[in-house]
Amino acid sequence: MNTSTSVRVRFAPSPTGSLHVGGGRTALFNYLFAYGQAKREGRGGAFILRIEDTDQTRLVEGAIDEIQEVLHWFGLEWGEGPDKGGPHGPYVQSQRIDMYQDAAQRLIDEGKAYRCFCTRERLQAVREDQQKRGLPPGYDRYCRNLPQAEIQHELDQGMPFTIRFAMPRDGETVVTDMIRGEMTFQNELMEDLILLKSDGFPTYHLGNVVDDHDMEVTHIMRGDEWIATAPIHVQLYKAFGWDVPQIAHMPLILAPGGGKLSKRHGSTAMEEFRSQGYLPEALMNYLALLGWSLDATTEILSKDDLLQHFTLERVSPSPATFDYAKLLWFNQYYINHILTVEDLVQRVAPFLVDAGLIEPDWVTPDNPKYPLLHEAARLLKDRIKTLAEAPDLMSYFLLEELPAYDAALLVPKKTEPAQVRTALQAVSGLLETIDLDNLEATEAALRALAEQQGIKAGQLFMPIRVASTGRTESPGLFETLRGIGTERVRRRIANAIVLLGE
Repeated sequence: MNTSTSVRVRFAPSPTGSLHVGGGRTALFNYLFAYGQAKREGRGGAFILRIEDTDQTRLVEGAIDEIQEVLHWFGLEWGEGPDKGGPHGPYVQSQRIDMYQDAAQRLIDEGKAYRCFCTRERLQAVREDQQKRGLPPGYDRYCRNLPQAEIQHELDQGMPFTIRFAMPRDGETVVTDMIRGEMTFQNELMEDLILLKSDGFPTYHLGNVVDDHDMEVTHIMRGDEWIATAPIHVQLYKAFGWDVPQIAHMPLILAPGGGKLSKRHGSTAMEEFRSQGYLPEALMNYLALLGWSLDATTEILSKDDLLQHFTLERVSPSPATFDYAKLLWFNQYYINHILTVEDLVQRVAPFLVDAGLIEPDWVTPDNPKYPLLHEAARLLKDRIKTLAEAPDLMSYFLLEELPAYDAALLVPKKTEPAQVRTALQAVSGLLETIDLDNLEATEAALRALAEQQGIKAGQLFMPIRVASTGRTESPGLFETLRGIGTERVRRRIANAIVLLGE
């Protein structure tokens, strides 16, 4: 690989919806290559964000802002882009239309592109005929050699037209891929693709070539769906007389069981994983390992680790399978082992606010409610798999009163409701004398009470747990009682006594 020049890469999403995880991984690999590998090699790097919004029929309102926001959340920062500007702006394609039209006209003037006046009806008829004859579908180049007089006549009549690239008919095109090596394509099998649509907007093929040249992009790293048209892009560069950037097509991300990853398999958008409470660090770690590895064993890699170790040479051309269970494992690992309790409080806070469990100012350490929130996060840290689970898991610590629960949960096996009710009445009296902050004393007192009641400790502890939390599972009982606090435990025990009486 040439290491003598600085590296400029770009990520160029289309605002036609939420950013797919495949796009997120492509952005990540571009970022790591520019700011990791290139920097370590002494070349320096620039990561550019460009918005390719030329498909005006599929634009989704707010998608540009969402894409930028989710990339910021993901931990990727760009040096040039729509929000930051730069020496090669604007960085939104719809603001660069004149440049594409001038480029297309230049190719027409040089005989390397031509106007196509074919209607949709004619193109459809051509496709149907090709299908009947068992031929591969594609444009038949009907307008490629129209006489100039006929072209002028169509223009005088105001007929709409597209501009197509006159792909060389003979020979072959070699695409040198940094991941896959040399790929050879027969030119005669390539189509004369549309460069400029009838609305004056470019297709991807023209837009990305013109922009990458203008923005001095040195390395193009994109999805493997562009392999089929890569030879046409190479020929476009040659037609303009421009150097071809180095190209790498990322490995495909497959769904569990094979095939394209889609909605029917689960979440596919970066924003969905964000809203479901996945940590950006965990998602970054996981996506980095879809097609790349440091070695045969290392799995946990921070952003700094990735910047230190990522190399394009270790990206595999083979497809990678998206494993939702593995991603969840990564997320739980980061919550359990990487985040501090204080960090977890800040991460879960937006989910708790949205659920109406806390006010935003609770997360300020000097707020009287912060210790309660901190203790809940500490006790549940090893149980939370995603941040979105926090409102449910932490609710009994944060609510003043519990939601309704099934009173049958209060009655363990081999006990009767009346027996449990009597035991809880004894617990209620005991709460007047014990200090829940003293875990050892609380446990000793409750074990002694169970013995006095003639029941096993577990037959007492379970009703206390259910009465205090509304559920049969929680962190350690005595720490849970301390976290909830004496007054609320008393009220909840009293409510459970009433439920058992009913």
